[in-house]
Amino acid sequence: MQRVCFVLKVRADRLDEYRERHAEVWPEMRAALSATGWHNYSLFLREDGLLVGYLETEDFAAALAGMEATEVNARWQAEMASFFEQLDGARPDESMKPLTEVFHLA
Repeated sequence: MQRVCFVLKVRADRLDEYRERHAEVWPEMRAALSATGWHNYSLFLREDGLLVGYLETEDFAAALAGMEATEVNARWQAEMASFFEQLDGARPDESMKPLTEVFHLA
C-alpha cells in the first residue's frame, strides 16, 4: 500500500465555506473515491489555509486516473477550484503533488 501526502492552500476568505462543503461530501463523490482506490483519505486544514491531504492506495497514478474518468469528479473539481490559491489554471486534483516520505514508524 502506498501512503500519499500532499499540500494545497485554501484561500483565507473561503476557510469556513471549505469546511462546510466537506462536512457533507456528495455520496456519489465518496463512492467514486472508494471505487477508484482512495483509502483512509483525510484532509486537515490549518487556520492559515494550509491543507494537508493523506490517503493510502495501491497506485496513486491509477487512483487519480480512475477519478479523472468519472463525471462526479469533473463537477466537484469545477466547484472547488475557486477555494484554492496558486493553482495556475490547474484543477485542485491536478495540483496534488505527493510529498516525499522521509520517515515512517510501522
